[in-house]
Amino acid sequence: MSDERTTAETPIDASQVRYDQARYVENGQYEPLLSEKDLTRVAIGDADAGEEGEATRVDSPLPDDLTRDSLELPELSEPELARHYTRLSQMIYGIDSGPYPLGSCTMKYNPKFTEDVAALPSAAVHPDRSERSIQGTLELLARLQDYLGRIGGMDAVTLQPPAGAAGEFVGIRVAAAYHEHNGEGHRDEVIIPESAHGTNFATAALGGYDVVSLPSNEEGRVELEALEAALSENTAALMLTNPNTLGLFERDIEEIAEMVHDVGGLLYYDGANLNALLGRARPGDMGFDVMHYNVHKTFATPHGGGGPGAGPVGVVEDLEPFLPAPRVREANGGDVDYELFDPDHTIGHVHGYQGNWLVLIKAFAYIARLGDDGLADASAKAVLNANYLASQLEYDVPYEPFHHEFVASAGEQDAADVAKRMLDYGVHPPTTKWPEIVPEALMTEPTEIESKETLDRLAAAFNAVAEEGDEVLEDAPDRTTARRIDQTSAARNPRLSWQALTDDE
Repeated sequence: MSDERTTAETPIDASQVRYDQARYVENGQYEPLLSEKDLTRVAIGDADAGEEGEATRVDSPLPDDLTRDSLELPELSEPELARHYTRLSQMIYGIDSGPYPLGSCTMKYNPKFTEDVAALPSAAVHPDRSERSIQGTLELLARLQDYLGRIGGMDAVTLQPPAGAAGEFVGIRVAAAYHEHNGEGHRDEVIIPESAHGTNFATAALGGYDVVSLPSNEEGRVELEALEAALSENTAALMLTNPNTLGLFERDIEEIAEMVHDVGGLLYYDGANLNALLGRARPGDMGFDVMHYNVHKTFATPHGGGGPGAGPVGVVEDLEPFLPAPRVREANGGDVDYELFDPDHTIGHVHGYQGNWLVLIKAFAYIARLGDDGLADASAKAVLNANYLASQLEYDVPYEPFHHEFVASAGEQDAADVAKRMLDYGVHPPTTKWPEIVPEALMTEPTEIESKETLDRLAAAFNAVAEEGDEVLEDAPDRTTARRIDQTSAARNPRLSWQALTDDE
């Protein structure tokens, strides 16, 4: 891979917003805003605008603090608009552009046929329609509940949570309701291994629990002696990701489940890494009592963070009465085949209707098309791809054998600099700096969808960066539209509205 680099004479400053035609033509790195290309001042209201570049004041019935004197709108031709948005699309890297190996976050390519299914006119169901008029919809939801239950080894499933993190919160609230119902509301601790999925800590705290952090052993797995010391009559649950965020399967999972259950606690399964187990192992068979499904990671639906998403929750029989209301089931007689009902001790509504219905359709379509054999094949390829990619890297991978993802160490290099430099080689970097178990972590998950050729290209980018010195890494990236922007200042002092700079700025 060539190390030739094209460096702009004047690096792009994130605060520089003025349109620089010469810079755009020479470097092709900066696409101005439409308002920078052509500012035409027009009046608000029905009155005609005055001379070009001027605005005519019009009266408004609204209070003065809710009106503007004028509205600046660009006046551009259709080709100019089309080219503007095409250029913007070419400046963005996404899963349709190339590999996106974000370990844990898992950006997986979503097959387009699921979008077609969700766009069918028959899928446009208003949530307030009567049960009689949406029997097909309810049947699909009931079948999806059954699919997910059988895949996870759970007895009952709710589809309401609108994202994976929301599913975590629902799962922990169901656990709390279960303990309260049994007169054990004193249980106020949730144990979480340091190798757990990152959101677990926030979920437990948001649910009102004290978090007890559990160290890992030298193999990167749960330390049983530390777990035994942490367990007590105050333990509400142990939240576990299996395989964990190092990609390692917890070999002592049955013993772990027994230890938690012996003190009256529940075992919670974070479904972030379920795509490593599809068709091969089920959390319910391992002793887990409650789990959430990250359908965007496992069943190719959009991420919930950008909304809308889905994060169904499955439970064993004892926890079924506490699931959110309503749920879907086959009707026992009557004039309909499927009906909605409220569980006996439900925690209540957590989302309108049955969650984000169109996202659930996509998950159903993906599962139905792959079937049992296809799901098992997906998990096999996820594990194969991760192990192949790791074997091609010059960076050290300290823990193995692993499943669908791995964590390499950047060693003496700064992981954040490695990530920025990989952008110059045309690939997206992995997750960095986490988990902290591995110094300068490069957490990588190629997923099952990537070909060997793509993995080889990704490995070549990793290895090219591994051979470079700090003087190169600290100046990267230099091929992207935006370079080293001040992310901290942008987060703390965001500019939430557009304001053009004057010539003096």
